[in-house]
Amino acid sequence: MLDKKTIFEIHRLADQGVSIKKISEILVKDRKTVRKYLNDPQLTRKLANKKSKLDPFKNEIDRLLTINAGASAVVIQQRLAEKGYDGGLSILKNHLKKVRGTRKRRAYIRFESEPGHQCQIDWGHFGSLDYDDDRRKLYCLAMIESHSRMLYVEFTHSQNQETLHRCLLNGFRFFRGTPKKLVHDNMLTAVIEREGRLVRFNDSFLEFLRPFKITPVACNPAQPQEKGKVEKGGIHYIRHNFWPLRTFSDLRDVQNQADQWRDDVANVRLHATTGQRPIDRFRPEALRPLPDLLSDCRETKSLKVHTDFSICFDANRYTVPPRFVGKQVIAKADNETLTVYYNDKKIAGHSRCWQRKQRIELPAHREAASNFLNQKHLSEDAAVFISLGEIAKIHLEKMAAAGLPLKKNLKRLLHLKDEYGHGSLLTAIKRANNHNAYGADYIENILYQEMTPRRNHPPVRVKNEDLNRIRLIEPNLAEYDTYVVKRGRK
Repeated sequence: MLDKKTIFEIHRLADQGVSIKKISEILVKDRKTVRKYLNDPQLTRKLANKKSKLDPFKNEIDRLLTINAGASAVVIQQRLAEKGYDGGLSILKNHLKKVRGTRKRRAYIRFESEPGHQCQIDWGHFGSLDYDDDRRKLYCLAMIESHSRMLYVEFTHSQNQETLHRCLLNGFRFFRGTPKKLVHDNMLTAVIEREGRLVRFNDSFLEFLRPFKITPVACNPAQPQEKGKVEKGGIHYIRHNFWPLRTFSDLRDVQNQADQWRDDVANVRLHATTGQRPIDRFRPEALRPLPDLLSDCRETKSLKVHTDFSICFDANRYTVPPRFVGKQVIAKADNETLTVYYNDKKIAGHSRCWQRKQRIELPAHREAASNFLNQKHLSEDAAVFISLGEIAKIHLEKMAAAGLPLKKNLKRLLHLKDEYGHGSLLTAIKRANNHNAYGADYIENILYQEMTPRRNHPPVRVKNEDLNRIRLIEPNLAEYDTYVVKRGRK
């Protein structure tokens, strides 16, 4: 193919009346070539069809772009490499440009920060996750240490105040320190009101940052370049490098994959701007150390225990021991667990469920509730008799199995307790149980033959007969023994 200057010279000589033969001699070109370019100055040589390493994978590229049209060349190269592609990134980018066309890019001003001086944060919405028939919106908080471009990523199902604080605290733990400034946008969890340069920050947000001695910096509205590092190197990078062509089962699976990608890809890549890997450029010693006492950033609610011995939290029911029915308890939750407290003492712990309308129940709570309900429906005399211990409970069950009149026998047995004392009564019951003898008659006979009645003065009787019939359940002294042992250990 001739260059433009030679083609121009052919046409200039021809315009002067020079013959094709003469032009061929002057320019040292074949006459056929001169004639072709005189007939068609734009004549171009057909390129031979050269095979590309990308050719066998073009169908796979089309399939991946059907799944996510915005997937970057780097991500597609990673997926193709799994199928045997060993070609370069340039030919893949050129192919994607032909398929998708060129995009307009927006210019912005870049600035650099000293190590440990600033972190930038931003939220991103990543659709939703399916939990059977329920869907939960999925969000991601990205935090970047501005000097090194070191990245922290946390996925959540909420953007509320406690979740923001918890993600920030986890990010500070990841960086092993805190920056002097935190740059963010005007989200309601950080900024309540703004008028020009006047900013009124969220009180809870300021209270959270105070122990870390961090100064919040709110960007001007509609000026994303003011936190461009997290805009481009955070949410945009996550959206186009981590997110495409992946599948997830639940929130924990998302976070596990994100952590692996963060450590194996994001923070060890050669950054295009700094020319260094973020993990190599990162200077943790430049950050302020974390305070000794860290805030409890779990989502906290005061809730009442319902009659089904459960509390309602985030559209689900979590059980507690049935003895707390009707009481006010405190529930604290993060992405993994839900813990219930009563008077600052932990009474229940559950794995957090992200489905809705579910009942999360511990077997111990069900068993305790069953025992509680059985005792609740017993008569007063039966409850007092059972309180004597396991021996008395077994004797009562055997009397019921034998078809003996329980009300009559219980009344006589409790009268024997008053006359001989509960120690003597239990000894007699134990002997009767050993001989499979059940009922007040057998117990009374054993006591009469071997025990001596206590010489107690009869109790004072009052006019109200209901008060005279009151009986108190025997306390379980083993609980007091346990308490004394524990206190002694402390």
